[in-house]
Amino acid sequence: SDRDAPNRAQDDYGSAGVTAKAKLSATTLHVGTLQSILPVVMRNDSRLLPQTYRGAWLQSKEIDGLTLDLGKLDRVNQRNSSDNEEMTAFNGGRRNIQFGSQTSSDEFFFAGARYAWSPELSTSYFYGALDGIYKEHNFGLVHVLPLGDKQSFKTDLRYVHQTDDGGSNVDADAFGAMFTYKLGGHAFGAGYQQLNGDTGFAYIAGSDNALVNLVQINDFGNEDERSWQVRYDYDFAAMGIPGLSLMTRYLSGDNVDRGPGA
Repeated sequence: SDRDAPNRAQDDYGSAGVTAKAKLSATTLHVGTLQSILPVVMRNDSRLLPQTYRGAWLQSKEIDGLTLDLGKLDRVNQRNSSDNEEMTAFNGGRRNIQFGSQTSSDEFFFAGARYAWSPELSTSYFYGALDGIYKEHNFGLVHVLPLGDKQSFKTDLRYVHQTDDGGSNVDADAFGAMFTYKLGGHAFGAGYQQLNGDTGFAYIAGSDNALVNLVQINDFGNEDERSWQVRYDYDFAAMGIPGLSLMTRYLSGDNVDRGPGA
């Protein structure tokens, strides 16, 4: 547990997890404590103890360029807790998500594929479902266009379609695009994200998600929200200092549906 009295954190707590691993050829099965970073289920590690899940995850790379994933989770261990708990959907901000009698679930299913068509182009599709609450179809495309000596232009496109799974009103479409021009150690980026539907973007509470404009304090995933960002990165390896980098960005959002009476 993360608290021993109202509004007071425990003095200390710890967490330990065990994972069994079996591998045959280029196919690996993990059972136990998992730290997934798939588009439909991404662990959050922004505190001292990372968020973990409990379940089974099968990953296969038998075909060159193709990665297949299949799995089921039944519990989540949050960053500020030592307990394994059932999962629910995040509903902060102006998500306007409503739950029925079921507010949490002990079953999250995921399956998907990523394929590298060439060193420059890759695509992905993933399905994820928090049983009884929501389900989603997640599509991605990444293309890197070489432009000459130490130059490139990267396109990162993402689209997610979400619906309810019987126990909520989840209904959201999320589109995101990020474009990055690299010149030597410099990287100049611009991104746009738009939400449509009757709710904001749903994802497992406490986790990260695959929205383009996700940052540590916000993801701009409210109902009908539109947002954009500009970003600058510099890799000091270009100056002979590997391992040192700089990043700064500005994000802004508007058009949020604040719900009835707001």
